[in-house]
Amino acid sequence: MLELPRALHEEMIGHAVRGLPNEACGLIVGMFGSDRVERFFPMRNAAESSRIYELDSHEMMAVEREVDEGGLAIIGVMHSHTHTINYPSPTDVADAARFDPFGSWQFVIVSLKDPDPSLRSYRILDGEITEQSVRVVGTGS
Repeated sequence: MLELPRALHEEMIGHAVRGLPNEACGLIVGMFGSDRVERFFPMRNAAESSRIYELDSHEMMAVEREVDEGGLAIIGVMHSHTHTINYPSPTDVADAARFDPFGSWQFVIVSLKDPDPSLRSYRILDGEITEQSVRVVGTGS
């Protein structure tokens, strides 16, 4: 189960909406081995596309450095789907195989297909997609 503070939940959805018409993306950070999100790093979609996302390599290196120095770990990636439901696409599954071969990351997808954005999370291992419960904790803004 992904445990997501309400403020970070709102930040991810806001980042997805602000990214329109393109997909938005970012990195999710927590303690190594934990599914509790401690920080979210919004990033630029280097693909500048409404159908795919690509994390900017320079931004990613800077985030990795900051995360390492803070004693935390990257525990997942967030991106948005601008026109479809928030279920991993074949491209998402291929990316998971390349960047998370052990299936330890949470893949958070925000769908902007409907007027009310929605957020879901998955683990992807060897092409198998398993939805994870998302527990939003804390008070609203």
